[in-house]
Amino acid sequence: MHFRPPLLPADPGAPFPPPETALREPDGLLAIGGDLSPVRLLNAYRHGIFPWYSQGQPILWWSPDPRMVFRTDAIRLSSRFRRTLRRSHWELRADTAFAAVLDACASAPRRGQDGTWITPAMRHAYLQLHQLGHAHSVEVYDGPRLVGGIYGVAVGRMFFGESMFSAESGGSKAALAGLAAWLDGRGWPLIDAQVENAHLVSLGAERWPRRRFLQEVERLAACQEPPCTWTHGFGRVPAPSLAPPGDNRD
Repeated sequence: MHFRPPLLPADPGAPFPPPETALREPDGLLAIGGDLSPVRLLNAYRHGIFPWYSQGQPILWWSPDPRMVFRTDAIRLSSRFRRTLRRSHWELRADTAFAAVLDACASAPRRGQDGTWITPAMRHAYLQLHQLGHAHSVEVYDGPRLVGGIYGVAVGRMFFGESMFSAESGGSKAALAGLAAWLDGRGWPLIDAQVENAHLVSLGAERWPRRRFLQEVERLAACQEPPCTWTHGFGRVPAPSLAPPGDNRD
């Protein structure tokens, strides 16, 4: 027997179904339809739910179990990559090229995937969230050239990672490490990484039961953090500072 997840009502402020009612196959599919308005998106993230669908499909909403999560104090970079960072001339900034990071993530080839889930409607929605101070990017520059980046959504003290890209080897890893260091320094302990893949695991992502993840999201999303741009607070971070001498953690 095949079960169809519920259709969301037209009201963007309407509650989502409880995440524990999500399907087991496909894992985490919770609801269909609705829209990508800022109200609906922020309500989704606040409850550990995210949209993920392809062009031509209705909007699909997910809350998988288990959930992949990074602890911001436990990003794993290989010793070889740390040595590369120490010699690097890259510089990290935040919220200086959100649209460019979004577009680079959309066009990056993904193993086992045909096309992108960053549809024109998704692009417009996240640009709106960025303009409202809820969506953020961390960019990695080699001089004027963008060589890596990551973007996602902040709610309270919880960061929900959406996608990252590399235009040069290691660009996305540097962006993730820079984001994690910035969040850890502000007392934000977690980055949502959504669903498991080998690359995320190699960087230190952990598999959490959905119940544990949602408990932490509820706690962190309730923290009072006004939406804003991160550009000035993040500053300009030299890539070698992400791998200081003597730090050889793998």
